[in-house]
Amino acid sequence: MIRTHAGDKDGNGGFHMRFGLRKPSPLKSLSARTGGRATRAVKRALIPGYGRKGMGWLHPRRKLYDEMYRRTTFPFRDLFR
Repeated sequence: MIRTHAGDKDGNGGFHMRFGLRKPSPLKSLSARTGGRATRAVKRALIPGYGRKGMGWLHPRRKLYDEMYRRTTFPFRDLFR
């Protein structure tokens, strides 16, 4: 089984999907807003096709998991909209 960053580990050595509210993490939010710009610029300059639409299908299992996660969970901020 290919293990990605996806989900919580269950007792059988696999992973299960999460549903509902995502737990907010201020440190991860700050890191995502500040550290990524330079990294993306370097990768875009060095790796052909980086950041292009449709490149997620290079890792189909991860892409499918990420799509399901995005559709079955919602961010903390949506509670106040």
